[in-house]
Amino acid sequence: MNIKLTVLRKCLSLLLVATLLAACSSALLPAASNGKLKVVATFSVIGDLAQNVGGEDIELTTLVRPGQDTHTYEPNPDNAKALAEAKVVLENGLGFETWLDNLYTASGSAARRVVVTTGITPRTATEGDETGQTDPHVWHSVANASVMTRNIRDALMQADPANADKYQANADQYLAELQSLDAWVFEEVQAVPEARRKLVTTHDTFGYFAERYGFQVLGSVLPTSTEGASPSAQQLAALVEAVKATGVPAVFAENVSSNVLLNQVAAEAGVKVIATLYTDALGPAGSDGDTYLKMMRANVSAIVTALKP
Repeated sequence: MNIKLTVLRKCLSLLLVATLLAACSSALLPAASNGKLKVVATFSVIGDLAQNVGGEDIELTTLVRPGQDTHTYEPNPDNAKALAEAKVVLENGLGFETWLDNLYTASGSAARRVVVTTGITPRTATEGDETGQTDPHVWHSVANASVMTRNIRDALMQADPANADKYQANADQYLAELQSLDAWVFEEVQAVPEARRKLVTTHDTFGYFAERYGFQVLGSVLPTSTEGASPSAQQLAALVEAVKATGVPAVFAENVSSNVLLNQVAAEAGVKVIATLYTDALGPAGSDGDTYLKMMRANVSAIVTALKP
């Protein structure tokens, strides 16, 4: 009886080893290819631009999903796997994805990294602790989104020449939509008198928007990065006084940041809090900010409605 049990255990052990070896062998085999160009976008805005250019000819993975904050994002093993398999990585640069270099190295990826903001003149902070720091939030100017789209187009055409004509055609169509959007924003903001074109937000993210469309960023409770230290009581008090002095009727909350301090500023200044602008990420599927085009229209409509007489 003991001999039979011993033999049975050995058979089971051999079967288990064989199963594990088969599983390991399968894992080492390359994944089945669907013939599409594998592209990684670092966050949702770039992902949306890339999908409009790449269409059905790319297999797109977006690392930081809608509603998530790229500044404070913590990568996971799936992100490393996507980078390892990708041929092209589309990134914002300008210090936005502080975690990307380490993740890319750890993944062993050989993908070409493309900084889609190349060609855009970056803003730098000129006041306070952020002086000299690059502002990465370029996409809030539609003109900059057009530059990013062209860079994405060129990267996809270079990586996948067989579908270059499709990428060119897709980009041409989307660039026309961006041009129409840019003209619409200029037209909409005319409803706000210049004296009332002042923005107070949770963190400093609308500098490029302000430069493009004639606004002034009166202040924010956090710097260009949401990782920055919380403002001092004196800084908050100064922002409250600035809001009171200029007669700003509203301040604007964001979809990726805690708005507790902004609510405090609004309460002390006696103004409304308008929720919620889409800043560092698109909104979830089905929301009025789930694409770049919709995000910009939603933001502009909210700003104009709150600030116009």
